[in-house]
Amino acid sequence: MSSLPLNRSSIHTLVHEFYDDVRADAVLGPVFDKAIGDRWDAHLERMVEFWSTVMLGTHNFQGNVFGTHMALSGVEPDHFRLWLGMFFKTTERLFEPPVAHEFQLVGKRIAASLQYGYFGKVIVPDAPPATA
Repeated sequence: MSSLPLNRSSIHTLVHEFYDDVRADAVLGPVFDKAIGDRWDAHLERMVEFWSTVMLGTHNFQGNVFGTHMALSGVEPDHFRLWLGMFFKTTERLFEPPVAHEFQLVGKRIAASLQYGYFGKVIVPDAPPATA
């Protein structure tokens, strides 16, 4: 796939393709399905708003990312490893390296913050190396 420009449409593509992969994953899929249930459409729209706010400065997202995630139980370090690896792979596939890197920096910061909340420290600092 050719690299996408950074705009709301490409963020929509990223969110939907990434969460399609998450939902299909044997480990992450059940975790997300348990938390989201039948509210996937609303969740995906919120994720588009979140990433549009972060990457485009739209300021349309309203919410408490940390508090919402801290209410979930059963989150393990391996979930972060998988999430980051899948997120890096998707951003690298869809965007030019500088744009993918910006998405990844934000993803790593969010993952680090949530890990502090769950485990008191960052256990998974980065995505695992890509495998061919």
